[in-house]
Amino acid sequence: MGGGSRALSLSSLCATTLAAARAPAPAPFLAPAHAHRAPPLLRLAAAMSSSSSNPTPAASGDAAAPAPSASSAIDFLTLCYRLKTTKRAGWVKRGVQGPESVADHMYRMGVMALVAADLPGVDRDRCVKMAIVHDIAEAIVGDITPSDNVPKEEKSRMEKEALDHMCELLGGGPRAQEIRELWMEYENNASLEAKVVKDFDKIEMILQALEYEKEQGRDLEEFFQSTAGKFQTDIGKAWAAEIASRRK
Repeated sequence: MGGGSRALSLSSLCATTLAAARAPAPAPFLAPAHAHRAPPLLRLAAAMSSSSSNPTPAASGDAAAPAPSASSAIDFLTLCYRLKTTKRAGWVKRGVQGPESVADHMYRMGVMALVAADLPGVDRDRCVKMAIVHDIAEAIVGDITPSDNVPKEEKSRMEKEALDHMCELLGGGPRAQEIRELWMEYENNASLEAKVVKDFDKIEMILQALEYEKEQGRDLEEFFQSTAGKFQTDIGKAWAAEIASRRK
C-alpha cells in the first residue's frame, strides 16, 4: 500500500523539486505518468550537475570515497522532503481524512525496529536503518499501488532507477552505497532483517487501519485481509495478533 499515487518522470521531478527550493519562482509541475516508463535517466545527472557540487572522487588507493558535500547532502534532503508531503495512496483512495504521509509510515516503522525485543541473529540497528530507507524511492516515483495496474517488474525497475539517481545526487560514496544496499536487501527479502522489516511494513499498515477505523468510523477490513497469513517472523505474527485482538 502506498501514498501519493503518482509517478512523475525522474529527471523532471528531481529538477522541479530542487528548482523550487532554489529559485524565487516555482518550476512548472508536470502531469503524472504512472503507466509510462520514465525517460532516459542520464538526463537526471545533467539536471543536477548545475545545482550540486559533487565531492571529488577518491584518489586511487583511498579506502573510501569522501562524505557527501554540503551541497549534495542538502540537495538529497530537499528531494526527500517529498516523502513528507506524499500521502499514502491506499488511504487517499478510500477517502480517509488527513491520511499519513510516506515519511510518517517509515518513521513509525523505525520506532518499531527500535523498541522490538532483541531477536536471535537479527541486527536491530540495521533494521532501524532499513525501515527509514525502504520507501525512499517514492520521493521520485510516488506511491504505486496495485490499483494503478503497473506490473510488479516495472514498479521495481522504476524504483531502482529512482534509488540509483538519489544515490548519485548524494554524491556516491559510502553513505549512498549503504542506502542502496539496505534498499536492495529489503526489496529482495534477502536477510533476517529484511523479513523483520517487511513484517513491520504490514504491521504499521494494519495498526494505522485500526486507528483510522476507531477515529473515523470506517471499515478497512480489506487492509487486514491483504496481510493475513503473510507474516514471516514470530514478532510479526505476535504483533498482528495483538492488533487483531484490539479490533474486536
